[in-house]
Amino acid sequence: MQLNDEDWGHILTPSPEWPMNRIALCLVSMCIARAGFAQSSPHALSPALRIAAAVSPAPPAMRSAATVMDYDSTGKLVTVREGTGLLICLADNPVGKSFHVACYDRELDPFMARGRALRAQRVSGDETDSIRAREIRGGKLAMPRHPTALYQYVAARDSVDGAAGVIHGASYLYVVYMPFATPETTGFPAEPLSDGGPWLMYPGKPWAHLMIGPPKAATITLAN
Repeated sequence: MQLNDEDWGHILTPSPEWPMNRIALCLVSMCIARAGFAQSSPHALSPALRIAAAVSPAPPAMRSAATVMDYDSTGKLVTVREGTGLLICLADNPVGKSFHVACYDRELDPFMARGRALRAQRVSGDETDSIRAREIRGGKLAMPRHPTALYQYVAARDSVDGAAGVIHGASYLYVVYMPFATPETTGFPAEPLSDGGPWLMYPGKPWAHLMIGPPKAATITLAN
């Protein structure tokens, strides 16, 4: 499965995917929809549980120090918890079709933030990739040259029990960014493996990355 803002790993294409700012003409109606969802849906999480969910894809030892970003009432992604750790975690976009949370190495943030900014300007996915590739190669956009991680999972929105703080049927996808990596330089295939094992997506590009998708769905129990 791939998500549109971060493409599961081509984020945070997640597909973080990942999240796009709302078109101005629709902003008021979508804000109303957000408020209604937050107040009445049995699948909505409290603010504290939204933070707990945002950090839940990360390894337990890395959660408490992670920076957390969430969506405000206008659909803008804002920092709701400053952290001192290695990771930046994105809360679920409540108007997305699926429930999706992700955490990535903070060294990836310029790349991720640039993608979100371009999509907010309604730049197409292909053009966003072209712009970021030019900026990385030209030294304008920072991209770590060493491996960096992204942790994420997706679940059906109706599988979220907001009152209990439980997410059923979560499908994890782990990503390791390895800029410009190829099958020849790494030994990883460029096609998905049937058992969810590691394979290389976008080989040779600045955002080349390993995709690792455990096949078994998980149940996530959140703690405030």
